[in-house]
Amino acid sequence: MDKADIGVTGLATMGRNLARNFAHHGHVVAVHNRTQNRTTAFMDQHRDEGAFLAAGSVEEFVASLRRPRKAIIMVKAGAPTDAVIEELAAHMEPGDMIIDGGNALYADTRRREAALRERGLHFVGAGISGGEEGALNGPSIMPGGAPEAYETLGPLLEDVAAKVDGTPCCVHVGPDGAGHFVKMVHNGIEYSDMQLIVESYDLLRQALGLSPQELADVFREWNRGDLESYLIEITTEVLGHTDAATGRPFVDVVVDQAEQKGTGRWTVQSALDLGVPVTGIAEAVFARALSGHPDQRTAARSLAGPQEKGAADGADLVEDVRRALYASKIVAYAQGFDQIAAASAEYGWSIDPGAMATIWRGGCIIRARFLDRIREAYEARPTLPTLLVDPTFAAALADAQVSWRRVVATAATIGVPTPGFSSALAYYDALRRDRLPAALLQGLRDYFGAHTYRRVDREGAFHTDWSGDRVERPA
Repeated sequence: MDKADIGVTGLATMGRNLARNFAHHGHVVAVHNRTQNRTTAFMDQHRDEGAFLAAGSVEEFVASLRRPRKAIIMVKAGAPTDAVIEELAAHMEPGDMIIDGGNALYADTRRREAALRERGLHFVGAGISGGEEGALNGPSIMPGGAPEAYETLGPLLEDVAAKVDGTPCCVHVGPDGAGHFVKMVHNGIEYSDMQLIVESYDLLRQALGLSPQELADVFREWNRGDLESYLIEITTEVLGHTDAATGRPFVDVVVDQAEQKGTGRWTVQSALDLGVPVTGIAEAVFARALSGHPDQRTAARSLAGPQEKGAADGADLVEDVRRALYASKIVAYAQGFDQIAAASAEYGWSIDPGAMATIWRGGCIIRARFLDRIREAYEARPTLPTLLVDPTFAAALADAQVSWRRVVATAATIGVPTPGFSSALAYYDALRRDRLPAALLQGLRDYFGAHTYRRVDREGAFHTDWSGDRVERPA
């Protein structure tokens, strides 16, 4: 126990639990925190769980690691991460590696990887999903960086990752920032998934007057079928929980303003740069933003709304919402995988989408039964242009279509906002159209800005002299 197999610096909840996870699997773990009292507290509470080496300084921490040294950073993203990287790198030697296990922006990871590569060090941006429970008992891990770094680091990460059918939920995603990019998109899908769940809850409660406890029973039943997932599972727990202080449903005593830590916004910003429409994720981000404007919402309560307050048949609406939720969920994942494919092509990452579906089956927040179907879809056709045209998913969407449209119509009729459901259906309808109104849009752009247009009957770009003789000329 003179040297540690791996080290963790940053002993907040995630770092602490990850260090314990490594120790539980028989690895010697060096632990360090910027404030010594947290390291001391960790050792007091967990020293009997495995082999730990406590370090009082960065220099001592690095010196306690077996070569090639492997140090995991679990600190706040941004400047704090850069500061810790620089401290660690100053004491490291060529071949050593620094692993960032936080939610870092992938562009920062690309920059850091390139800078450390110049110094002979490996930098691995590893997305880790599963929250504090996953960190302790087995997360989904998405490491990027050089393949040769993964040869040494991979067995350790796979050891502590979640397992599904004996397969670790960890795989080398691709070079430089690929791991953190995939984790970012994972979180964006998570935003969309959660938004669809809360829209389902809201519509059924407003339309049918169901109580949170009754809705917990609805979601519990849904979790036995195609919608089986971690998020549906915990929805039943939250809806079924009673506030001890008031005796009221827990969901009714929580302020209805959703917070966010930024990964959803990053996903949408990246999608805009890549030209990929991730409408479901965008609507989920905007819904959280809207909830955080209480002054506007209070002022808007005087605005007129629809007179209808109920729906015709409760059982039918519940089934319609279930089908619409599944269909919209397929769209959300399809858009996320499109974004991963676009970034992979842009940055030369060669990401395997089927492998991403495989490692998301366990440990992570968006783990769900239908990820097996996504994996099978990409195994059957690795160059699938969109997940929506896979035969299994195309059939599911066709089966859900009538219910999906009824749900959006019902929500609009009674004034319940469903931006997730509505945008998913609009995306589905737009993709399947033979022609889109973008033809008129191009005409308008050419009229006011001479931006040119292309024709369906011959090659090249053209411009019409709208303010003159209206003759079309090659651009």
